[in-house]
Amino acid sequence: MTFTIKTTLALGALIIAGLSITADKAQAAQKKAYFAGGCFWCIESDFESLNGVGEVVTGFTGGTTVNPSYKDVSRGGTGHYEAVEINYDSAKISYDQLLYSFFRSVDPTDAGGQFCDRGESYRTAIFVSNNAERAAAEKAKAQAQKDLGRKVVTPILDANPFYQAEAYHQNYAKGKDIVLTRRGPKSKAKAYKFYRSACKRDQTVQALWGSAAPFVTGQ
Repeated sequence: MTFTIKTTLALGALIIAGLSITADKAQAAQKKAYFAGGCFWCIESDFESLNGVGEVVTGFTGGTTVNPSYKDVSRGGTGHYEAVEINYDSAKISYDQLLYSFFRSVDPTDAGGQFCDRGESYRTAIFVSNNAERAAAEKAKAQAQKDLGRKVVTPILDANPFYQAEAYHQNYAKGKDIVLTRRGPKSKAKAYKFYRSACKRDQTVQALWGSAAPFVTGQ
């Protein structure tokens, strides 16, 4: 088969156009979700294990202080929640699936914090960016309440500015740096495991949700 210069250029243009369309679709599939569920190390670690979820960023949202530090939020008074920004591929995992997993990874009946962590920064919340997300969150909340047979107090709030936490809080569960704990020096990964166990996060979630709990160790 003989190709003319015009034919070759036309084929090249079609290939480029096809690649551009594919790239546009892939970019459109990239979404963000914002959840607060107690200690943000735990939510980060849990959701990064899901197929279709990319980077999960720990941070703060829902308050009034601009660009708060961890110490600011921990002291209280900023109104911020410890939260995560979940970057996900909606072609592989849906917002509904994220919501389902979120509710079953926390105690949504607790208005005062989560597990051993108490106070405003450890409360649960879902932050929505549009009407579609709000409708999905309301539906997921109603289903969670029905499944539990108890009142779910997790609020559904309009998305606020999300402020990334300090670098040492990112990927804490995988960290190899040594930190000082009540049990002596440990790597971040070991300190995280000790904290999660001591706080009885998995035990409480499993008692509440049973086999529906998606992130409990051993399931």
